[in-house]
Amino acid sequence: MDEETDLRVGGSIRRRRRALDLTLAKVAARSGLSIPFLSQIENDRARPSTRSLNLVADALGTTAVQLIAAAEGSRRVDVVRADEQLAPGDDGPEGRARPLVRGVQQLHAVEFTGEHDGRREFRHRNDELLYVADGGAEVETEGRLHRLTRGDTLYLSGGVRHRWRATAPGTRVLLVAVADHIEATADPRR
Repeated sequence: MDEETDLRVGGSIRRRRRALDLTLAKVAARSGLSIPFLSQIENDRARPSTRSLNLVADALGTTAVQLIAAAEGSRRVDVVRADEQLAPGDDGPEGRARPLVRGVQQLHAVEFTGEHDGRREFRHRNDELLYVADGGAEVETEGRLHRLTRGDTLYLSGGVRHRWRATAPGTRVLLVAVADHIEATADPRR
């Protein structure tokens, strides 16, 4: 197997298969690989060759690159300091956005401070949580307005159209979402 694909892809394969509501037998029939081998791959007891990974990806209607991107990489710890990565937000110089997680991870987390005018509408593939750390915000979700103050949270399932704006000076909002490259399933027991 290539260095590049020498990751534990079993979890991403299993999540994708279950999201499509496919059995191992169905994936085996589509890929030409055996059920025991697929089970070993899903449980990270066997690492697929590049050819096998491409066969599995085709059977799951995706690509090997996407399965690798969604795979659990090596465990790591990363600290982002409070004064790092401060950048102007989309709304101009008065608003700031600071990524709280570096690189491509399973979670996307951003801290917004200052003004945010709510002109831009968002619709994310996966779930997200908005937490008002300071100040206040109004969030419009598919035509419904939610007023949030310090300490309030708003949970949005994937696919909900929304926009938000700061309603008080010094507003600080934390947004945490499951990254778009992750195949999230509604039932974690699957």
